[in-house]
Amino acid sequence: MSHTAVGLPIGRGLFCLIVAGAAWGTAGAAAAMLYRSSDLGPVALSFWRYVGGLTLLLAVRAVRAVQPRRVAAPDMAESRGRRLLRIVGTGVGLTVFQSAYFGAVQVTGLAVGTVVTIGAGPVLIALGARLTMGERLGRAGVAAVLGALGGLAVLSLGSGAGVVRPLGVALALVSATGYAAITLLTRWLGREGGGADPLSTTAWAFAVGVVCLLPLGVMEGLLPDTADLGRVLVLLVYVAAVPTALAYALYFAGAAVVRAATASVIMLIEPVSAAVIAVAVLGERLTAAMVLGTVLLLAAMAGLAVAEMRPSAVARRAAPA
Repeated sequence: MSHTAVGLPIGRGLFCLIVAGAAWGTAGAAAAMLYRSSDLGPVALSFWRYVGGLTLLLAVRAVRAVQPRRVAAPDMAESRGRRLLRIVGTGVGLTVFQSAYFGAVQVTGLAVGTVVTIGAGPVLIALGARLTMGERLGRAGVAAVLGALGGLAVLSLGSGAGVVRPLGVALALVSATGYAAITLLTRWLGREGGGADPLSTTAWAFAVGVVCLLPLGVMEGLLPDTADLGRVLVLLVYVAAVPTALAYALYFAGAAVVRAATASVIMLIEPVSAAVIAVAVLGERLTAAMVLGTVLLLAAMAGLAVAEMRPSAVARRAAPA
């Protein structure tokens, strides 16, 4: 398999995105358990999620710092301006993405907030990638995106429980815009080259998110009131470790080497993972809508993954602009 400018094979980039999406899908179940066990609000949960993720990533970086490593080639070094753009842009984008999404869920409900946020993401990313980087999906790619959006709508709204409210939809679109901006920025910087480490990118982004969320978290209440503190702490550690530190590091690594629109559709494995957990762990009933939506999403992701791995597609990405 051909390597991209940042040195990660396309196949490994796709694998990173799949694992990240599956890990993100577990966050909802963990959050639901936290809400049942304490009075933590969504902003406070996001704050502690970033604090815990940042702590874990700093520990990993400290361990890596004392180990011998290869010295990056001079042409792979990232300039100060690009590094600042990566850190601030990713951190602010993450904050907008998370905060607006939680607001949309609060106003218009989980089903509508999720389908608008995650559904609008691939559309905005595909348009942005076409306008800013000249990336084309082609007919098969467009069909896969439409199939993925249809599967997401069936999976999220199949129960008919969604209530559409204009303010909630607007917040969901703002959230999708933040997610699209993160993906496009990561892809653009990765395609242009540079020696950015996904762990460093994620850690700095979490630090910016902590600063942005701190005042909102203080107003909402940062400390949980709970009778089961041990359970709350275990869940917070899990949320910080798996769907945050691990998942975001893998996401930034994969999004840097895979076409932006493809990355956004691959990440739709998140609601599939959440649906499987809801049935297997939380005891929710398996419905025909869940099965159909899951099949459509997985088929769309498989089609795009195959298209991404074709030699012609790899050659087009490797060719100079």
